[in-house]
Parts: sequence; C-alpha cells; structure tokens
Amino acid sequence: MKLKRTFAAIMAAAALTTTLTACKSDDSGEKVYNIGICQLVEHPALDAATDGFIAALTEKLGEENVKFNEQNAQNEMTNCTTICNTFVSGNVDLILANATGALQAAASATNSIPIVGTSITSYAVAMGIDDWTNKTFDNVTGTSDLAPIDGQEDMLMEMFPDVKQVGIIYCSAEANSKYQVDLFKAELEADGVAYKEYSVADSNEIQAVATTAVGECDALYIPTDNTIANAAETIKNVVVPAKIPVIAGEEGICKGCGVATLSISYYDIGYKAGEMAYDILANGTKAGDLDIAFAPQFKKMYNAEICEELGITPPEGYEAIASE
Repeated sequence: MKLKRTFAAIMAAAALTTTLTACKSDDSGEKVYNIGICQLVEHPALDAATDGFIAALTEKLGEENVKFNEQNAQNEMTNCTTICNTFVSGNVDLILANATGALQAAASATNSIPIVGTSITSYAVAMGIDDWTNKTFDNVTGTSDLAPIDGQEDMLMEMFPDVKQVGIIYCSAEANSKYQVDLFKAELEADGVAYKEYSVADSNEIQAVATTAVGECDALYIPTDNTIANAAETIKNVVVPAKIPVIAGEEGICKGCGVATLSISYYDIGYKAGEMAYDILANGTKAGDLDIAFAPQFKKMYNAEICEELGITPPEGYEAIASE
C-alpha cells in the first residue's frame, strides 16, 4: 500500500504522526511495517530509485504487510528536515533517504531508526566520515549511484577528441556533485584538456551560468546533480541552440539535455536498497553492518534527438535512450 502526499499535506504533523505508528499487526496477526520515504526532489532518476525500493519491499514482505508514506522535499533541505523529524515522531520502522540531502536530514533526525539511502554518490562525503571502510557502523546503509568518472571522461574524449575546453556545471550546495567534479577534473588534467568550473547555488542561477559556459567552452560535463537534473530542460534550451554537447552523469540528465552518458539503472539501485531494507526489517540485521552497495553494471547511452540536432553520430556500442 502506497500513501503519497504533497509536502504541504504533511505540515499537519500531528495528523501524519497518527498514520505512522510503527510495526502494527493486521487482522491475521502479521506485522505491518511502516516505511517513511524522503525523496529530495522529483526527477526521473530519483523517481526510478523510489519505485525500485517500493517494488522490492512489496515483493518480499507482501503488499498487505508494508505501508509507504512517500514525501517529496521539493529540493529544500528544510523540508527534508521537517519530513524526517515527522517520521521519527511517528516512530516509523525504517526511513528511505533518496539523495544526499535526504540522507543528511534523516541521519540528523535519528540514530536509532534504520536508514537506507539510495542515489548517494559517496556516503563518506555525505556523512563526513574520514576513515571510510564502506560501512557506516551506525544506523545507516544503502546504495550508491556513483558511475565510473574515468569512463565518463573517456566517453567525452572518444566523442569529441578535438575538445579545447570543457565546462563543468554543478550545484555548489551538493557535496557529492563537487566530489564527482574533482574526480572528473583529475581525468581531464591527465589528458591535458583545459576546463572551467561553473557552479550554481540554486536553480535560479542555472540559465545564466549555462549561457556563460556555452560562450566559453566547446563541450560540457554535468555530474549526477539533483538541482541540475530538476532543470535539465533549462540547460537544453541553452546548449542546443548554441550547438554545445553535454556529457551527463546519468540517464535522466542526458535525456533532458545531454548527448551521451555512462549511466547506471536507478531502478536497480533502488531495488537493491529495498532488499537491504528487507534484511534489516525481517532478519534484524543492523544497518551499519551492511556494506554500501553499488550498481552492478553501466551502459553507454545517447540521446538520439539531441545528437541529431547537433549533427553527432554516436560511436558503436551506444544504446539509444528510450523516448516516452
């Protein structure tokens, strides 16, 4: 059973709390688990991860034995905090934190309720853990959406070997975006390619920053970044008329404004997160004892529409992103 509300609806915290009492029993005496889902923002990648998570837990626990309260924070950290605090007040059995901001809010809200993250590039960066061992040893575990950054840079060089300067656009408020940017810069430096960073503080700056970038660079790179992903159409409206190609960190951004990506399946990492949640709920496994899980495979994909508009023929071995 899936309960989905707008963020405005959860402002009635007392009403929400009464719907989120933990682990009741149904008429048959079986446990009914209450799961709070905090998703940072609505866009295709995060939506797919949430769908995968819900599918896995529903399959493993049974539809009648699990209830989901799915909330979207509309890319506002204060909303993430409110949502997660309300889940804690309602004593949910487990929290799914979808994206870095949601994970940080959930971890700040509770050190006892299990938290499973998904769509997190680096848990060490997100949680400020220096001595990283691929486990949190706390109440947190989950799945990572980190794709091979070196492979993405290789893709850019394969498609545009004569590139002179690469523009890198990301949101400075997202620590995991900066983490990817630093890795990508190191790959460009190793190949002797010039680059320039273009950071935005929020979505209001994207159009202006993108316009500046296309005037100074002949190709762009965008890592997995929730703020940019939520404004991919804005980027497209700048880069396509300027004939500047974008290599994207994931399929959703590529579908919106890019020409190619080396991407994971967000549904798959969400599904894996659901399997981890089942292990915690059904088997009593401590979240922090579970290794962070990564995507099992990556795909070279291209955006046929934008490639055609820019006159780009993708190399052999690239799969066209399905259009809706």
